[in-house]
Amino acid sequence: MQNSLRFAFRKTFKNYMAITNLHKVHKEGRMIIFCLFIILGLIDLALFVYTPKLLFYIITFFSIIIFFLVTNFFRSPKRLYTGDKDDVVVAPSDGQIVTIEEVFESEYFKEKRIQVSIFMTVFNVHAQWSPMNGEVLVSQHHSGRFMAAYLPKSSTENERSTIVIKNDKGISILMRQVAGALARRIVTYCKAGDRTEINDQLGFIKFGSRIDLYLPLDSEILVKMNEKVTGNITTIAKLKK
Repeated sequence: MQNSLRFAFRKTFKNYMAITNLHKVHKEGRMIIFCLFIILGLIDLALFVYTPKLLFYIITFFSIIIFFLVTNFFRSPKRLYTGDKDDVVVAPSDGQIVTIEEVFESEYFKEKRIQVSIFMTVFNVHAQWSPMNGEVLVSQHHSGRFMAAYLPKSSTENERSTIVIKNDKGISILMRQVAGALARRIVTYCKAGDRTEINDQLGFIKFGSRIDLYLPLDSEILVKMNEKVTGNITTIAKLKK
């Protein structure tokens, strides 16, 4: 039985190493993963000592799956955008395009803009990258609700952070990190006055969310509805030069 216990922990550790060899674990998840490993290990140990072995095997199996899923969620792949960085907006996150429409942006610009929204599931990488080169004009957190992130009104009613970036040609865009039904923490690294560049990480949202981009009306949108995009890889739009 002791060999079975060692095998269970060894398999969990191998799963952890397999993931971290492929993708660096994001700093936002390291303490969570460490605590989860300790908690699951103690639970499995107690089950091994005090319960029938069949129950121990079942719970240990699900513990390994939970540990694998959480570690996978906090993966942080190294990505480098290699395209032309002038006059482009790059996808700030992984996910699926759920909105491309002309809307009135009422928080900062107070004018019509093209909204492009990216919905992230728990299986997507949840780090966010800078969508373009420029100066951060605004970086502000807003408290709010935790509705499903795919709902349109989540952009203005959910917990969210607003980031406005102006490039060297004076063109500004707004990026909004929106929490979802499961997300309970939005992390934003930049602050007003910072210089940000494509390939820089701007933040992280924990457990399901969306990203909204508000672009000038004359922007050339390069993505389509329901298209899956890759953060810091896919070009979302070209800005008017």
